[in-house]
Formats: sequence, C-alpha cells, structure tokens
Amino acid sequence: MDQNPKITRSAEKAEMLLAGDITASTSTELRAALKNLVGDGVRELVVDLSNVRVVDSSGIGLLVAAHNSLSRLGGQVSVINASNDLIELFKAFRLDKHFSIARKE
Repeated sequence: MDQNPKITRSAEKAEMLLAGDITASTSTELRAALKNLVGDGVRELVVDLSNVRVVDSSGIGLLVAAHNSLSRLGGQVSVINASNDLIELFKAFRLDKHFSIARKE
C-alpha cells in the first residue's frame, strides 16, 4: 500500500490522509511530513486514518509529537475515520484526553 500521505491544505489547516500501517518503518517519513507542515504554518491538523489498520508505538509517538508541537503553537490535532480497534488502542494510551478521535462513519 502507498505509504506517502496525501495532504490537502488551506491556510493554517491541513488534512493528512494516511494509507497502510503507521509503524517504525513508515514513521520517519511521516514525521518529516508533519514537521514540514508545522514549519510552514499549519496550526490545525486532521489525520485521516480511513486506510490505516495498524498503529505501533512509533505511530503513537508520531501522533503525540504532532500534538505536542501544535499545542505549543496554539494549534491542535484531530484524528478522523479511525477503526474501532484503533480507537480502543488510542484510549488505552489515553490519547483521547489530548485530541479528538472520531470513528469511521
């Protein structure tokens, strides 16, 4: 599956559509993309997980890092289209206390 995120941007808001698993093998590229977005002025990031089945500890770290970076700048991260399994994982790590997480519709 294509690992390159598809990014749609308007002003300070960006939506990142991810595909495949978010694991140690893909998080380096995703981290660079996120860093570029924040550096370019994005303050609201929507991460679409509709095509993601697995997120490992590196992927969790990536979302936390994005949240921390944007929070420091007054911004926010939200996750949309997460599967029930991913929502349960995020809740286990208490990520739902830091940013909004929405189920697949």
